[in-house]
Amino acid sequence: MSKTYGYVRVSSADQNEDRQMIEMERAGVPPENIFIDKQSGKNFDRPNYKRLVRRLKEGDLLYILSIDRVGRNYEEIQNQWRILTKEKDVDIVVIDMQLLDTRQGKDLMGTFIADLVLQILSFVAQSEREKIRERQEQGIAAAKARGVRFGRPEKEVPDDFAQLVKAWERKELSLSELLQRCDMSEATFYRKLREFRLKCQG
Repeated sequence: MSKTYGYVRVSSADQNEDRQMIEMERAGVPPENIFIDKQSGKNFDRPNYKRLVRRLKEGDLLYILSIDRVGRNYEEIQNQWRILTKEKDVDIVVIDMQLLDTRQGKDLMGTFIADLVLQILSFVAQSEREKIRERQEQGIAAAKARGVRFGRPEKEVPDDFAQLVKAWERKELSLSELLQRCDMSEATFYRKLREFRLKCQG
């Protein structure tokens, strides 16, 4: 017996999936058959999407709100659509685009129109992802130009760093004891040690 499923995706954990969930409820998708991922659409390496694909059987029906909820990679969207509709023989309904309802227009003209619409929407989805990435890069560059620093704050050396280093060099302190006293990883310590010695030379 065929089943009805829904797929919901938001780009990050703090984004809200309510609108998509409301549309799934309106479409009559059972809550236990809705698969949700909270991560980027740049590829299909998503745990719940993979679980959904494994669950889908011939004759099942899959609802998605819009093509960009499936993904934002042009070629991958085309490939996944082929896997679902051709290899798994599943019907797909894109709620925001009535032309993308594989239950309708299964003749040559209907298939041609659906394929054309899918290509256009897939192109738009990837273009939007690239614009988002470009805006992020521009924002980061502008912030750096204003002096905003990214990443973890720079680790400060303790006031008695010089004395600790000398004690370590005299083998009065083991490396592990030294790292603990400095509250640093080994890599950070050696970097700070290089900076310290260069400063002393200067």
